[in-house]
Amino acid sequence: MDKKIFNYKLRDSQGTYVEPMSPRDFDYAKYADYEAGKLEDCRKFMEGDEGILIYRRFRVPEVFAEASRDMKKSLELQLGALNASMDYKADIPNFLEPWYGIGLVDAGFGAKYQWNENQAPATEAQFKTVTQALNYPCLPIEETEIGRYNLEMIDYFLNATSGKLPISFSDIQSPLNAASSIVDISGFFMDLYDRPEQVKDLMNKIAGLTSEYLQRQKTLIGSCLALPGHGFASSRSFKGLGMSDDNILMISNEQYVEFAAPVNHEISQAFGGLAFHSCGDWTGKIQAIKANSKLLFADGAFTRETDPNAMDGEGMGSAFQGTGTVLHVRVVGDVETLVEKVKRIYRPGLKLIVATYLEDPEDQTRAYDLIHALGK
Repeated sequence: MDKKIFNYKLRDSQGTYVEPMSPRDFDYAKYADYEAGKLEDCRKFMEGDEGILIYRRFRVPEVFAEASRDMKKSLELQLGALNASMDYKADIPNFLEPWYGIGLVDAGFGAKYQWNENQAPATEAQFKTVTQALNYPCLPIEETEIGRYNLEMIDYFLNATSGKLPISFSDIQSPLNAASSIVDISGFFMDLYDRPEQVKDLMNKIAGLTSEYLQRQKTLIGSCLALPGHGFASSRSFKGLGMSDDNILMISNEQYVEFAAPVNHEISQAFGGLAFHSCGDWTGKIQAIKANSKLLFADGAFTRETDPNAMDGEGMGSAFQGTGTVLHVRVVGDVETLVEKVKRIYRPGLKLIVATYLEDPEDQTRAYDLIHALGK
């Protein structure tokens, strides 16, 4: 049993507040040396059959809320995070993320961002049924206001840093997530039963829009691209496409395999495979998730300080042992909690990344040494 429960009063339980840093003040040579010293180990891990890597994630709360509206402020906060991250012992470097909300695909179907004070942008469902969505003359994402801004944000990040730092894609939602925000979620779930072929048509349409926009971002980012992206430990040495698939918890395993897995495969194959993320406890969906034929990463929260409905961890190690899939474990908690969780999960034949959020660099060093000792 976790020692603590989720603190709903925190703005971001996985967040780290930092001092912003101007692009002109950032030490690019120092970070280049720091990153270069880790890329080979990341490559070997990606190609290997087992092992542990540790990632001290720097997630700045404002970046994933109101600061996303101001690309200059977002970059300065993220540069502050990259600068601070070098003081923490870890195997995987942090990266820049041109995060601008999760409404990119929705925008192609006519959605506009709504900005509430001190919040991330939100969109409202544009349609009551899947039929209505299919009949809408949707636009390529890069032709929408949201899509254009996000590309401008990527371009700004690259120009301001002279293309010297790793950069990920913007936050990519799975077709399942996107479909159930484009269409009123109650109507969408009803159509899973009443109009299954139309649901598949909509999912394929979303997959096409997403793939086109990803290729546009990939061309822009070029050699700076860090994969799998948002929410995952990401590196220029890694591969895979990270997609949030939270609504898997709302459907059956059979529906996931029929409606979601095929389009996830379609989008992610250009990047070497899928990196799966869902909030909450998706233990009961393991077999459905493993149905993705090129599953490279599977991400979950493993303490209630990380997620109010966190995963317990029992059986997770054995579920992914020997599969080649990286189990990506996020743990907000002290050193003892981290080590205890890893002990329960890790076993030979498992590829494990442990994302930590320890505030003290000395605690991070102690956790790093203790966790790595478990893998020897």
